[in-house]
Amino acid sequence: MADSRQQSSASGSLVLLAGAAGAVMGAAGLAVWLLRRADRHRLSQRQLRMLRVSRLSEAFEEPPVSSDQLHDRVQKLNQAIDEVRRQLEQLQPQA
Repeated sequence: MADSRQQSSASGSLVLLAGAAGAVMGAAGLAVWLLRRADRHRLSQRQLRMLRVSRLSEAFEEPPVSSDQLHDRVQKLNQAIDEVRRQLEQLQPQA
């Protein structure tokens, strides 16, 4: 009778140990799955950001400007500034 109690107790301990080991392994598997899923999400978000940045940079790229074109632009801006200055001087009351 004592033998059967020891066997019953031992088998109960083994079942409890197997259950605990299964729970630990299941928790570890779930943790690994969640980490991989988070990594994939982080990677996809990074790729989306890079795509947006590259599209924005393409949108703002201007073709290279030669020094002659740059000189012409500066002269046009200076002429526009002079025109605005003349208009402002005409608006000031004569002293």
